[in-house]
Amino acid sequence: MAYTGEVLRRARERLAQAKADREAENAQHLRQAYRQVPRLAEIDRALRLTMAKAAQSVFQEGGDPQAAFDRVRKENQALQREREWLIEDNFDEGFLDDTPICTICGGTGYVGSQMCECLRELCRQEQKKELTVLTGAAQESFGSFRLEYYSDQFDPNLMSSPRAIMSMTLQTCKRYAQSFTMKSGNLFLNGNPGLGKTFLSACIARTVADNGYSVVYETAVHLFSCLEAAKFSGDPEAKRRGERYTACDLLIVDDLGSEMVTPFVQSALYTVINDRLLAAMPTVISSNLQPKELSSRYSPAIASRLQGSYRLVTFVGQDVRLQRAREQ
Repeated sequence: MAYTGEVLRRARERLAQAKADREAENAQHLRQAYRQVPRLAEIDRALRLTMAKAAQSVFQEGGDPQAAFDRVRKENQALQREREWLIEDNFDEGFLDDTPICTICGGTGYVGSQMCECLRELCRQEQKKELTVLTGAAQESFGSFRLEYYSDQFDPNLMSSPRAIMSMTLQTCKRYAQSFTMKSGNLFLNGNPGLGKTFLSACIARTVADNGYSVVYETAVHLFSCLEAAKFSGDPEAKRRGERYTACDLLIVDDLGSEMVTPFVQSALYTVINDRLLAAMPTVISSNLQPKELSSRYSPAIASRLQGSYRLVTFVGQDVRLQRAREQ
């Protein structure tokens, strides 16, 4: 699960700060303990010298290391018992507990070459913050999607009711998000404005991110702006931002068709779609464009990939935003 460089950077900074805070707190507690019980400082100094004393004893006793180490070990154990008694009698439980911020990795964030769960959890938190800023969906969830906004009257053109269709659409998006894996494939959310495409895209993003996958959510306009900056600005940071679109586990592009189509947009869209298809990395795209409009707006190669490699998820009904506005 590949988190973007920015998410990983922020997570590492948080872990390093937490590690430093813990170490500073432990050091402050130890200084306070030494002031309150000076004997503790004497014991700790003595314990640090035990190995040196053991080595010295070997030479003093004619080279009998076992006897020397046995004597030093007994002294050491006696000092440790005294230390424990002093701490128990003078301080609250845990006051001098110097356990690291993470007992698995010690606060480094890695066990060998593998990311530790402590750093992975911080990555998940940072990604959720990023998604909340981008989607504005801090409170939205699949459970709050209101089907009552969609008519339950049979529509002969649809051969069903809008509510029945949207109920299936909701379940499709929910299942996709909750059971997401790198083999989940691609979705193309399609329908008129105001029918919930952005809402359910945001719900997919948050659910997949909650399950530990890296997710990048972008509007089409911002996506192409970032890719243009990555290609032409010469800014290394812009290049890194552009690379995340092919590196993330799930890319969600909202409102495809709202951008101005230029030769660069055609090329960039094809590259993103094609690269992710070749790498078998899932993508979700939402658009107000009808499938037949894709061929007239984009190149045949783009339209073919969107129509042939994406599962079409249909949104129907009356504009929900207008209905909510009338309620207020």
